[in-house]
Amino acid sequence: MRHPREWTVTEPWYKRGVLVDLVDVVKRYGPIEALRGVTSQFQGKRIGLLGPNGAGKSSLLKVLLGLAPFQGSARVLGFDPREAAFQIRDRVGYMPEVDCTLPHLNAVELCAYAGRMSGLPRAAAMQRAHAALYYAGLEDKRYQPVEGYSTGMKQRVKLAQALVHGPELLFLDEPTSGLDPRGREEMLQLISELPERHGSAVILSTHLLHDVERTCDQVVVLHEGRLVFAGSVPELVGEKGPTRYEVRVKEGIERLVVRLTERGCEVEPLEGLLPGVAVRLPGDADPSLILTAAVASSVQLRHLCPLRVTLEAAFLRAVS
Repeated sequence: MRHPREWTVTEPWYKRGVLVDLVDVVKRYGPIEALRGVTSQFQGKRIGLLGPNGAGKSSLLKVLLGLAPFQGSARVLGFDPREAAFQIRDRVGYMPEVDCTLPHLNAVELCAYAGRMSGLPRAAAMQRAHAALYYAGLEDKRYQPVEGYSTGMKQRVKLAQALVHGPELLFLDEPTSGLDPRGREEMLQLISELPERHGSAVILSTHLLHDVERTCDQVVVLHEGRLVFAGSVPELVGEKGPTRYEVRVKEGIERLVVRLTERGCEVEPLEGLLPGVAVRLPGDADPSLILTAAVASSVQLRHLCPLRVTLEAAFLRAVS
């Protein structure tokens, strides 16, 4: 019998349709609601599933893999997890947060075993195990027992076992957990290259804002089991609308605020060593309006540049 991964795909799924479709998904553990009526669609190459610990991220991944019962409606690559869990797992790679190694197996044996579990023939599973470990940067360590690996190497072999069967979609649960700064950047680089090099879309579940900002195009924010935002990273940080400008002065910020307000600007105070405000210009006005307002109010500008909201500030705004 031919394995599903041997089917010829003309283009990656992320170019053809919705990766995940959720309608009013509820997941309970006894009296505790881990997911509270989540409705959303995941589209794109790299999606960040962002939220603090306990937000419901891991529960959502288990629901999508058909590993946990739930209420509501869900589809992954067009399949219902309650009716077609095995079809989903044929097409989805999963890198869990916890260790998933088996005692006494080396990396090649572990990845080949994962391939065999997905239905690959023995020879194909072994071939793909070597290829996945090469991609993960473990080609020179692949015959060493995984239980003796460092934390960084274990994270890499978990990525390799998730890739071994050639999935169309990858669920990565806290993939940089426990890594030092260099190991984290190397892992994020591997993740960011997956859509182009392997044709796999990525759903990256993490509580680390830097990981999402570094790798993802789209972001879904969960907080206490509820969906609080879904969209692009620029939309989350507010970059889609009119540009705001950071203005810092030596003194006289009150006079400048009066002039800017008279000219139709929206002004908000900013913290910092120098007095400052965030300014949104009216209509099609350009930053020269700020300069003329400063001259008119006899204020000396010390700083004027576009204001970029950090992802951290946008996240806190979304969950507040």
